[in-house]
Amino acid sequence: MARGRKLSLLEAVSMAVGTMIGASIFSIFGVGARIAGTNLPEAFVLSGLFALLVAYSYARLGARIVSNAGPIAFILRGIGDNLVSGALAVLMWLSYVVSIALFAKGFAGYLLPLVHVKASAAGMRTVEVLVVGFFTALNFFGSKAVGRAELYIVLVKLSILGVFIGLGFMTIRPESVVPAVDPRHLKGTLNASVIFFLSYMGFGLVTNASEHMERPERNVPLAIFISIAVVMAVYVGVSLVAVGNLSIAQLVRAGDNALAVAAEPFLGRFGFVLISVGALFSISSALNATLYGGANIAYSLAKDGELPAVFERKVWFKSTEGLYITSGLALAFALLMNLSEIASLTSAVFTVIYIFVLVSHYRLAGEYGVNRAFLVFGTAVLAAVFGALMLYQWQTQRASFYAVLVTFGGALVVEYLLRHVGKGRRLAGDRRREARD
Repeated sequence: MARGRKLSLLEAVSMAVGTMIGASIFSIFGVGARIAGTNLPEAFVLSGLFALLVAYSYARLGARIVSNAGPIAFILRGIGDNLVSGALAVLMWLSYVVSIALFAKGFAGYLLPLVHVKASAAGMRTVEVLVVGFFTALNFFGSKAVGRAELYIVLVKLSILGVFIGLGFMTIRPESVVPAVDPRHLKGTLNASVIFFLSYMGFGLVTNASEHMERPERNVPLAIFISIAVVMAVYVGVSLVAVGNLSIAQLVRAGDNALAVAAEPFLGRFGFVLISVGALFSISSALNATLYGGANIAYSLAKDGELPAVFERKVWFKSTEGLYITSGLALAFALLMNLSEIASLTSAVFTVIYIFVLVSHYRLAGEYGVNRAFLVFGTAVLAAVFGALMLYQWQTQRASFYAVLVTFGGALVVEYLLRHVGKGRRLAGDRRREARD
């Protein structure tokens, strides 16, 4: 790919920020307020610290292992090509597919009420088809088009949230944002931080675009840490405004529209429109960046024999049929299924992938010069986060708990079949990796 079409540092940061500040920030505050209470800002700070534990390994490995397969490339280098690493590859690609489907549903859910159209099944499906089709077409024109569009969308989104934060700070009740330190609130803060940790997942997309970035050895680490810092500041600012302008009871009652309701004390009806528009831009940028990352990882894994060969077939501007299959399957999920419970799979999948990235980094520590004790600490923290997540699902979403187990087992079965049915394909991938290494 020519240098003129490489992603700049700013565009890479925009892709990561666009994915992290997605639909969840507009819908998660009602749940977060119920769990963490007035300690909502502190929960976002703690979850950001969890993310930095993982980001350290992503940054160190991503600067040296330049591959659009991102964390799967790290895992392959660290623990080798085996049944587990192959199953993680399948799971990671599927998590992108499910995320795209959820973003499409979220976009339709916000757009139709904003334009005063009844949210019928036909209307929702029409919008889902159009929005996935639009961003598939945009991704068809390559990484530079995606990065430039993401930059503009993220600028608009951050501007809207900046207005919300700036004006909201003027009406904050100081006594409402004082953190509570009693055992009940501290436990709620920890539980909420485990859930909000998943809102920082998007920084990994930087490594999925590393082959298309300018100076990846420098820009991959910078983009990861800058994007997390920006997102943490936005999350904490928004949560301070929400908690400082509404009571916890009001935030809990508002549910999915908590931020829109929180904007009304200082912006009135205009606040509802502003937040709705911000949600549309947030979902658009998240869908755009996730579709790009999903197509990239499908292509890279197919080159290495981790996914079927059809993903490797190229079309214009270095894109692949992995783009069409990723978007087509995501659209099928959006049109045919209720993804409210399936979506929680993404959280479990990424947490497990993070754990294996740290394990791989530990095994590669001699080559990359890292403190093994720090990696052991990070792995222990992530294992605790995963355990807390599964416990939370067991207590509140039993179907999701079983779905995680079934999906992990299914990925192992799929990888086993790919490995035994397509041995020639796998060996070809091994030869390509050896040639590159």
